[in-house]
This record gives sequence, structure tokens and C-alpha cells, in this order.
Amino acid sequence: MSSSDAAIDLTLDRASDLPPDLTLEHLGEVVNDAPRPIVDLPPDRFIDRELSWLAFNERVLDLAEDPDVPLLERARFLSIFASNLDEFFMVRVAGIKRKVAAGITDRAASGLDPRQLLAAVADRAHGLVARHAEVFTDQIVPALDAAGIRIVRWDSLGTAEREPVRRMFAAEIFPVLTPLAFDPAHPFPYISGLSLNLAVSLVNPSSGQPHFARVKVPQTLPRLIRVSLNGHDQRADYVPLEDVIAAHLHHLFPGMDVLGHHTFRVTRNEDLDVDDDDTDNLLELLERELLRRRFGPAVRLEVAQTIDSVVEDLLIRELGVGPDDVYRLPEPLDLRALGAVTELDRGELLYPAFRPRTVRELVDVDSEADPGALFAVLRERDVLLHHPYDSFVTSVQAFVAAAAADPEVLAIKQTLYRTSGDSPIVDALVEAANDGKQVLAIVEIKARFDEAANISWARQLEEAGVHVVYGLVGLKTHAKLSLVVRREPGGLRRYCHVGTGNYHPKTARLYEDIGILTSDPAVGEDLSVLFNQLSGFAPRSTYSRLLVAPRTGRSGLLALIDAEVAARAAGRPARIQIKVNSLIDEVVTDALYRASQAGVDIDIVVRGACAIRPGVPGLSETIRVRSILGRFLEHSRVFVFSGAGEPVAYIGSADVMQRNLDRRIEALVEVRDADHVARLTRLLDTAMSPETSSWHLGPEGTWVRHSVGDDGVRLDDMQTDLVAAHRLRRRSAGVAAAPPAVVRSRPVSATGLSEARPTPASIDPAL
Repeated sequence: MSSSDAAIDLTLDRASDLPPDLTLEHLGEVVNDAPRPIVDLPPDRFIDRELSWLAFNERVLDLAEDPDVPLLERARFLSIFASNLDEFFMVRVAGIKRKVAAGITDRAASGLDPRQLLAAVADRAHGLVARHAEVFTDQIVPALDAAGIRIVRWDSLGTAEREPVRRMFAAEIFPVLTPLAFDPAHPFPYISGLSLNLAVSLVNPSSGQPHFARVKVPQTLPRLIRVSLNGHDQRADYVPLEDVIAAHLHHLFPGMDVLGHHTFRVTRNEDLDVDDDDTDNLLELLERELLRRRFGPAVRLEVAQTIDSVVEDLLIRELGVGPDDVYRLPEPLDLRALGAVTELDRGELLYPAFRPRTVRELVDVDSEADPGALFAVLRERDVLLHHPYDSFVTSVQAFVAAAAADPEVLAIKQTLYRTSGDSPIVDALVEAANDGKQVLAIVEIKARFDEAANISWARQLEEAGVHVVYGLVGLKTHAKLSLVVRREPGGLRRYCHVGTGNYHPKTARLYEDIGILTSDPAVGEDLSVLFNQLSGFAPRSTYSRLLVAPRTGRSGLLALIDAEVAARAAGRPARIQIKVNSLIDEVVTDALYRASQAGVDIDIVVRGACAIRPGVPGLSETIRVRSILGRFLEHSRVFVFSGAGEPVAYIGSADVMQRNLDRRIEALVEVRDADHVARLTRLLDTAMSPETSSWHLGPEGTWVRHSVGDDGVRLDDMQTDLVAAHRLRRRSAGVAAAPPAVVRSRPVSATGLSEARPTPASIDPAL
């Protein structure tokens, strides 16, 4: 047995170990299910994962096209679309290309082999990037111009406007530039991934010999340079950095004639291939792989649509890309640059300012003055959190900070998947270690594209005396967990946070996530066992309130789905509600299909990729799928089951994906407070309501946006309503009773479930 097999054997057990009388009480002892036999389900039941993800990014583009979205937010969505697509090519397309190169012909669950999938992705991506460019050119640029914000080209500047830019070029841009020639004496220069470049055609006037050179547009300088156009200092006018460089190429190549220049951009395979079961030091291995990542093969070439065919052929040949990998676009390329424009102080062109509130249970807690006050609240009740509406700073961040400052706290254990460069969470862990507390940090240094930052934090924590480990071999630690052990008169007590989002104070203001703070002994015991498993050796650990992938994540969800099927067969209430980022695991999808065939009502809210086909006669008639996108990134994972009349709810880190359920440490915690379960149920009901603006997935795999009702009235934006409810709660702070709910009367759905849609004033006070 290889070391890899041994490691997997410690964490994954075979389906033959499953107890024959599986019930919810056995979930702490179950192990991962093998795929169930498929007999009567159609072979074309899965929507392709990659094409479904592209459909998600198309929904982002829908928001950029929406005239009811504030203008600078529309520009931001164009930037987000571009950034999303970059990562898709760096990881997903790169992976498909790797399979094609290796001669792998295995078909995906959708039935497409790698070559077919690559062709389908290229066809879809070409259409989307063309539409993306059209939205920018035909909609956003004119609208920005009308609002006094211009992105102008160098040729549009007069002599007076050009002069300060020329001085800037000489002082700040020219010294940074490095022209690289390509000729028999100079090999073709290395083109770094995602860099913007100028391909420059030159000729030596003495010899008549043509030449080619590449000039990289420095990523260390602002991509858009603000200029004063026609003396209007109050306007916001920008010229692209590449235009400024192009206008001064004669300074870079004195004595040469510049025949032309063309912008281009390369995307490379930047996914890491880390075999962490065959190394003595994972940290050093990952550092080596990060260096190697920069030299991955090219997977996409973006060029200006006016590029000279000779130059284009040269780039295609030297970069080793195929015809389908070339994307010809109007300039400027790389619209991620629009992020700078969205930072303008133009409140009327942005979403209204929003400030998170302190969750009501912690309003009177001053944990800085009295670190023990927060723990006193948790001894009385669990606290359900909904970010960004509930402040991360005054809840989760305050929880860790209070633990670090409280002299009665003996130990803190924390997972860190992604965090910011100035993380108060990390600072608190360092402070706790300096004070002599036992501090354990599970730092996932393989978090994609955050590897370098996490390595830096891991070293800083180690230097402060924190016990830093990197989880289990072969598995990423993606669970969002914090455990505090405190000395109290009655003995040691454990306080916990389990969430759906990372411990990242910046994204906590932008990501929608749910978490729970609790001192429940069963949850504390589970987290102690799980942290011991992550830092030591505990392959046969069991849990009472947690589902932990890869051992009990999938099997626990399957047991809960099967319980709904049994309830339906017994004539009892049966309903499943799921909210995730992605739902593409074939085994769970098939279980949902079978539950639908049994008559169970299933509502799914998914932000990204979804493999399930809803509304197919005989297969998924009771399944509905919705997607909600907006100013906040919907990121929470929630699972609610009717429980035959006694609802069961879980929240946590796991999406319904193979990687989450098979190759990651994930944790879902059961939410037992009846009021909290009801709040989660109402949140999902609101997301599925016909009065809520959302995208609906059809059986053929096409998403259709529903933003206007049959009466022509704009449907409610759930996030806007939650923000409005937040403001109302702030104004009514101190009022004994909440204002009465005002509910619009709505027809009962075909499933028999009420679809009443509350006004913003009646949105659940805690969610």
C-alpha cells in the first residue's frame, strides 16, 4: 500500500461498513457511501458542470446589462465577469486541456468527452466574451460618459491634456518599462499569465530589417490614469496606461521606426498539482510549486481585434495555442481595470451605503471592557448570525478577540482557509499565544490563489508560538470552525463558532454567510474531536451534531434525503430545502431525483454551477431551482428537511460537490433551536418566492431571469429587502415589539406551500 492509499484509508471507509439500519442517530458513526446503483434514471440527467458555470457567469453579465442596477455597480459586474472568466480558464479549461493532452477519453457525467467539452466551452466562452465587450462599448461607456466619467484614448487628448501625462510617463512609467526583443539573438520572451502586453512591430531604417518586440504593461502601476480633459477638473477622465506607453514607444526604441503596436494578453494554466502524500515538508513543496505555476502552458490568448495577422500568427506559434484559444476583442482588453472606476466617490451611482448591525443578542455586550460578557450571553442561548447584515466585527471577530483577551480562556483552536493581509483574527491568535494560551491554527496553505498569503501567515503564527498544522494528507481543510476552552466555576466549558464563510473581515462585508455561536456541550465535544483529528491521529472519530466530510458528509445528506422519502411514503410532511454555491455531486443529485420521483417537494437555491435538471416529467417534477445574485455574493450553505413535521436544519462549509464531499474536510452543524430553524426556513422560502427577483433553471439547462412580474412591476430584490429591514431595525432600536408584518396575499403553489412574500418591513429580524 502506498503512502497515499494509507492516508486515504485513515479518512475514508468503504460502504460495506455502513450499518444496515441507518438512522439519523447513526450519523456520527456512518462512513462515506459508495455510489448507489442507477437503474431507472436517464443517462442525460446531468447538466454539464463547466457549461453550467459559464451560465453562472452569464448571470453576472445580466446584472451588468440591467439599467436598474446603479451605473458603477454595473461596471463592477463587468469587472467581476472578467475576473471570474480568468480563473475559469486558469483552472477549469486548463484541466480539460490537460486531459486532452494526456489522451484521456473518459466522459463527464454530462456525457461529453474532454475534446467535446473543450469545443463546447470554447463556443460558449467566445459568445460570452463578445457580449461582454458589447455591453462595455455600447452600454457602459456611453452611460459613464453621460455621468461625467470618460475612458478616453490618447488620440482624443489635446496638447494641453497630453503634457502632464507626458511628464508622468517620463518620471513614473518609463523607468519601469523593459522592452524585450525577439530575433535570432533573443529568444521569444516569457509572457506572464494575465499580464497585458504590447506587441510592437519595428523596422531598422538603415537595413530595412523588420523586428518584433514585446513591452509588458506594468501591473505595479494604475491601469487607468486620470487626466484633466478640456480643463474640466471636476470630471473623471481616464486614459489607459497601455495607450500612454504606445504613444511613447519611440523613447523605448530610439533609432527604430515603429510600424505598429497591438495589445494582447495570455492566460496560463495556474492550477497547482501538489502530491502532498510524497513529501517530508508540505510548506517547502508548495513554495516550489508556486514558482513553477508561473510557467504553466498558455490556455487562452486575447488579442486586439485590429491586430496584424503576421503578429497574431507569431503569437499563436510561439505560445502554442490553437485557433479556438484565440479571442479577438475590441480594446481596451482586460476589463478588470473597471474596478478602479467603481471606487469613485459617486454615491448616486452606487448601491446605497450599508453598515452591518450588531446582532440583537450581542447589542449590550462590550467585550473589550469585559471579555467574559460575550461568553455569558452564549451560556444562555445560541446566537444565529447572518452576514453581512449582522456585523462580523462585533460577533465572530469579537468572539476570537474576547477569547484572546480573557484570562479565563485556556485554549483557542481555529481553522483558517482564507483571511486578509491585516487580519484581526490572526492578530488575536498571536496575542493569545503570547499570553501563554494554547493556540492551534489549522492553516490550509493549498487554498487556491491564496497559497502565498497563507504560507506567510503560517510562518508568522509559528514564530509567535502558535501550533500550526496543515490538516490531513490528501485533503484540504475547508471547514469554518473556532473553538474556545474556558475555565469556569463549574469546570471547563467550550464555546464554538461554526460558519459557512471564511474568517476574512473584508469579504465578510461582501459575502452573504451564516454562522452560529454556541456553548452547546455536544457541539463543543464534536469540535474537540475534529480538531484532534486534524492535529493528531483519530481516524475513527464519531460526531453527534456534525456531519464531517469525507466520512459522513455525503452519507449524512443521503440519510436525511431518504428520511424525507420515507416520510412521504408514510403520508407525513416531506420537503427538502437546499441553498449552496454549487450542486454537482452525482450521488446526491440522483438521491434528489429519486426523492422527487417519490413526491417530495424540493427547493434548491444555487449561486453557481448546478447539474440537476428540474421539472422533467417522471424524473424531477417536484424540483425547483433558483439563483440569486446581487450586491452581496450569496455564499451560505443551508440544508433544511421537514423531518416528518419536526424540521432538521444544517449549516456549514460544504457545497454539494465531489471535491467537497470526497477531498476536503468539511463540517455541517445541526441547528437545533426551533426559532433558528424557522428563520432559515423563511429565508429559503423568500429566495424561492415568485415575488423575489431570481433566475429560474429549466429542464433543458437554461436559466431565465424573472425580475418583472406579470403586472409589469419590478419584483423584490431579496438583498435590498434585507438591507431595508436592517435599517428599520436600527431606527426602531429599543422598541419593545417589532412592527407588525405586512404580507401581500399570494396564491398557494401547486405543492401546497404558502408563497406569501413579505414586504421589507416584515423580513425576519434576525435574517
